[in-house]
Amino acid sequence: MASGTTKPRLHSLRRQRRRLLNRVFAAAYTSVILALLYHHALTLLHSTTFTSFCLSFTIFLSDIVLAYMWSTTQSFRMNPVTRQEYPENLEKFLDRKDFPAVDIFICTADPYKEPPINVVNTALSVLAYDFPTEKLSVYVSDDGGSELTLFAFMEAAEFARIWLPFCRENNIIERCPDAYFSSNYAQNPKTLQIKMKYDDMKTRVESVVEKGKVSDAYISNENQLQVLSQYWTQDFTRQNHPSIIQVLLDTNKDKDITGYSMSNLVYVSREKSKATPHNFKAGALNALLRVSSIMTNAPIVLTLDCDMYSNDPLTIQRVLCYISDGSIRPNLGYIQIPQRYHGLNKTDVYASEHKRLFQINPLGLDGLDGPNYVGTGCFFCRRSFFGGPSSPVEPEIPELGPNYIVNKPIMDQEILDQAHHVCRCNYENLTNWGSKIGFRYGSLVEDYYTGYRLQCEGWKSIFCDPNRPAFLGDVPISLIDVLNQNKRWSVGLLEVAFSKYSPLTFGIQAMGILMGLAYAHYAFWPIWGVPITVYAFLPSLTLLNGIPIFPKVSDPWFLAYTFLFLGAYIQDFLDFILAKGTFLRWWSDQRIWLIRGLSAFLFGSIEYIAKHLGMATHGFNVTSKVMDDEQSKRYDQGIIEFGVESPMFLPLAMAAILNLMAFFFGGIVQIFKERNLDGFFVQLFIAGFGVLNCLPIYEAMVLRSDKGRMPTRTTIISTFLVGGLYAAASYVLKM
Repeated sequence: MASGTTKPRLHSLRRQRRRLLNRVFAAAYTSVILALLYHHALTLLHSTTFTSFCLSFTIFLSDIVLAYMWSTTQSFRMNPVTRQEYPENLEKFLDRKDFPAVDIFICTADPYKEPPINVVNTALSVLAYDFPTEKLSVYVSDDGGSELTLFAFMEAAEFARIWLPFCRENNIIERCPDAYFSSNYAQNPKTLQIKMKYDDMKTRVESVVEKGKVSDAYISNENQLQVLSQYWTQDFTRQNHPSIIQVLLDTNKDKDITGYSMSNLVYVSREKSKATPHNFKAGALNALLRVSSIMTNAPIVLTLDCDMYSNDPLTIQRVLCYISDGSIRPNLGYIQIPQRYHGLNKTDVYASEHKRLFQINPLGLDGLDGPNYVGTGCFFCRRSFFGGPSSPVEPEIPELGPNYIVNKPIMDQEILDQAHHVCRCNYENLTNWGSKIGFRYGSLVEDYYTGYRLQCEGWKSIFCDPNRPAFLGDVPISLIDVLNQNKRWSVGLLEVAFSKYSPLTFGIQAMGILMGLAYAHYAFWPIWGVPITVYAFLPSLTLLNGIPIFPKVSDPWFLAYTFLFLGAYIQDFLDFILAKGTFLRWWSDQRIWLIRGLSAFLFGSIEYIAKHLGMATHGFNVTSKVMDDEQSKRYDQGIIEFGVESPMFLPLAMAAILNLMAFFFGGIVQIFKERNLDGFFVQLFIAGFGVLNCLPIYEAMVLRSDKGRMPTRTTIISTFLVGGLYAAASYVLKM
């Protein structure tokens, strides 16, 4: 007899209807692309002069890059899916006492660019998870080796004794103290008392950072003095120091003010030596992976950026809805939660939301083998770091293995000694760490590369995107920070693209064509700079010199250009809007894409080439999380922040000036003097489109007087460079 009740679900999956329309559109768009490339080939073959051949070849090359990048994006559109989880049903399947343990990794590297009070807020927000405290451990990696960060966490450990029970007893949802006290919280004597204690802690931490050292006035006991004195030795620097591991909270002995046990909180600063490569963030994460293996060895590992605080105390339960179901996706390696941000201005002027990267594309990947790892908000099965599902790689000592059971207290001296041993700077020599075990070395974008290699080994992933953001982070509020971050990504992605593990070869062979092309899209992301740069300069230069390079409006090939431009832009716009975006944010997104192409992608590619030629490069730079009051005010108003001189601003200013000249002077000549709008419409449209996107740049160069304006020197140099470029182009084009 059939049961009349329906078994509760842990999760559900829905395939998006537009996937069929995407496939039909892709077929039509591909046909037009092939036809246009054929037209380009014929034009090349029938070139009558060397100049016309060079112009046609440049456009042909740019369109090939555009065609390639568009084709790789279709992997994300073939089978997008949407998932939903039901954490309220979890305890019907799994008793709370049987929840698997979780180790949480938080990385920070510079107390001046990543303020310790922000890192502390992130740690407190996850310590306050609605999860069995004895099954939760938080590890903080301080790769800056700073006493300021350790002091901040000493203060945080004490504040946690009152904060955690307050959140638990009042069922607080926003468990990041700074976020909670910035909201419309219930003001009563209890909350005001806790806020006063939080403000006191915040003041102490920020005062110490401002002074640059922990003075005796801030040290409250002998134990703190003993720990902090490790930083005061003569030879101690951030690039050269011994390992420091400090257990700030021990679940076996530390209690909050209500007598409830607290989760483990461990501070780790791995040993550094100038003579030994430290492999940036991937090296720090591997040190945490080893230290946590020795101390707790939880089967689940969460990686978090230091500014990405928890916004939902039930996030782990959401993840367990998938992990507890062994049939959902065999060989599940990790579950990725999208990056979301607080404090975005109305137009998201720097496109910091990265909606396509963090929210749209992962839906498409989830319909294949799963999303890529994006560096934060990712829950890993520890086993996935030790070889493929069917080809495990054993670590050099059994204590580091994913199945090893820790049977000694975290404060046991033998445990501490071994933890110090595995985070020595030369520990990884002659081991598989970084190549076959742990987070992978070989790219500045360790997150992308690690996720890619894990999926090549056979691990699958799941995209978990709850309605309430699981994590919220900070965004850069100046253009130079945005571009430097994108430049670093560009270098790292090209390192993967041209390695022996290139997604176009190794990736397609290991994962199949759709997943391989999806990863290839990211790996070759910086080559967007080629067509963007060409279309930013060449049409305007030829327009000013009266040389048509595109079909006339009356030519049938004009329709091909129209279809390709409108088709790509309208599809991108619809994807953005369907992902709960707005028109203004979409416009910012496409504008910053053009800006990146002329700056970060261009300079990232140059830096990659220089690096492989053995020339000195800047390497890894931490993105600043410090908020300047004036900058913040301009950001809130949607004003782009230039402010500092940078070589990356030169091509932006040059393109802005050149397109303005072409649109007004070239356009006037061709429309009113030559009466040839039909022949120059496409070039005039491209120049006008460039002018429209460059309006904030014109404002920064001419109209603004604040500190965030375009530096006058940059404007002057750009003007002279445009003059020189125009003169050179005029000479070459009229030869």
